[in-house]
Amino acid sequence: MSGLHAAPRTLSTPRLSLLPPGPEHLDDLIRLKADERVFGLMLHGVRSPERTREELEDDIDFWLVRGYGTWSVFERASGDFLGICGLMERPDGRGVALRFALWPECRGKGYAREAAAAALAFGHRAGLARIIAVARESNLASRGVLGDIGMREAGEFRHQGHRMLVFESLR
Repeated sequence: MSGLHAAPRTLSTPRLSLLPPGPEHLDDLIRLKADERVFGLMLHGVRSPERTREELEDDIDFWLVRGYGTWSVFERASGDFLGICGLMERPDGRGVALRFALWPECRGKGYAREAAAAALAFGHRAGLARIIAVARESNLASRGVLGDIGMREAGEFRHQGHRMLVFESLR
């Protein structure tokens, strides 16, 4: 069994539980992915409920095939759904990318940093030598999280008129 498939799939941090997504998370994911404040900056933008359902099926399959993927993020103390964080193969061929999208109400509390650090460490422990992340140049909050967890700028490209920064973590 490869390192990726042998790794536990549920992560816990001091304040968060990161769970591989399942059908029980669909309603939370539909609300999150339909919210312009959250998914307006994500690749391909906001999602319809139908697209979110398809992505959930893809995410479940991706875990089975790859041994990593996107987690649903919950606050341990309250059980509240905060958003998503995880590792996905970018459709543009740039590599395995860390991504995160949490409710705006979570900003400034360190939840994105905590979840992203846990996901990045998981990926490296499981054998991924290079993990990237992409953020709009104007998205200072995401850029700050990526820098704080040790990722470094490694390139840029333009997407729909926006300057996108590529960060990477090498192990």
